[in-house]
Amino acid sequence: MPELTVGLGERAYPIHIGSGLLSRKELFAATLANINKAVVVTNSTVASHYLTRVQATLERLGVQCQNIILPDGEEYKDWQTLNDIFSALLQGHCERHTPLIALGGGVVGDVAGFAAASYQRGMPLVQLPTTLLAQVDSSVGGKTAINHPLGKNMIGAFYQPRLVVADIDTLTTLPARQLRAGLAEVIKYGLIRDADFFVWLEVHAEELLAQKAEVLCEAIERSCQHKAAVVAADERESGERALLNLGHTFGHAIETGAGYGNWLHGEAVAAGIVMAAQLSAQSGLIAQYDVERIKQLLRRCKLPVEGAAMPPQRYLELMRHDKKVHAGRLNLVLLSSIGNAVVSSYADADVKQIEAAIIACGGSKL
Repeated sequence: MPELTVGLGERAYPIHIGSGLLSRKELFAATLANINKAVVVTNSTVASHYLTRVQATLERLGVQCQNIILPDGEEYKDWQTLNDIFSALLQGHCERHTPLIALGGGVVGDVAGFAAASYQRGMPLVQLPTTLLAQVDSSVGGKTAINHPLGKNMIGAFYQPRLVVADIDTLTTLPARQLRAGLAEVIKYGLIRDADFFVWLEVHAEELLAQKAEVLCEAIERSCQHKAAVVAADERESGERALLNLGHTFGHAIETGAGYGNWLHGEAVAAGIVMAAQLSAQSGLIAQYDVERIKQLLRRCKLPVEGAAMPPQRYLELMRHDKKVHAGRLNLVLLSSIGNAVVSSYADADVKQIEAAIIACGGSKL
């Protein structure tokens, strides 16, 4: 069973990856030592599959559970849901030292993590990601947030968990569309940091879609190795961590503009990666052949390679609300090669290049 560590000094924490882990009480023992109560935040879909299993594991440690079950969907990653969590914590007389356990995908992990960061100025957080996207990306690194109508993930906090347990058995109940969406984040790691991993993904794409266990485990482990290394070097995104946003600025515009929940996050990131690759080619950083190679892998993973049919002006309007805007300049992650990424800064006078890339990748001309 792979175990990685996010090296943050006294705040370092383990990531466990493997099969059957939600029933392994020893993985939770150190984090929940001397604890008799925990709060599990999940959603209605995940609860039906895994809540009883998690409860049984915690009860074997002498930990009783208060459960908070949220509705399922990106559209519920908002202030109302966050406030509902706060209300349940207060009504349950939860204390600052009561652990909050996020059982679910990226939406649950993000909103529950933000609640943990905020309630009584911080309560212990455990991440139990149940989607591929959450296992390879959002559960690791401490980014927590809710959405705003004007922009995705615009309100949140950096708040690291104490423990991450990625049980690949949870992927067996994951809809195929959700599994494919998670592969976009896996492909991202190959593009920004590891050309050999990108080649490995080209070889194993169909096995990943077929959920071959050992292949999935290796993809998750290699992705988490990259995420852990980047977070340890740049926890609050002042430098290298920004490269993890490849495709995300375009993708967040797609999610926001199309209405939260209509595009899955990974689907929007996939289309955003193609837009970033196209802009990289237009800027002379990579060849058009590289763009086609990226698109081919995304297509094999049954991911979109064209964005929402919005005018480029609408994309830019939404992108200017993005967290990567600095001093009025839009910072975008581009590729200098497959396996290497750079951040490029654009002023308003430079946006024609961005507009051309958006139109080339599915944006409307109107």
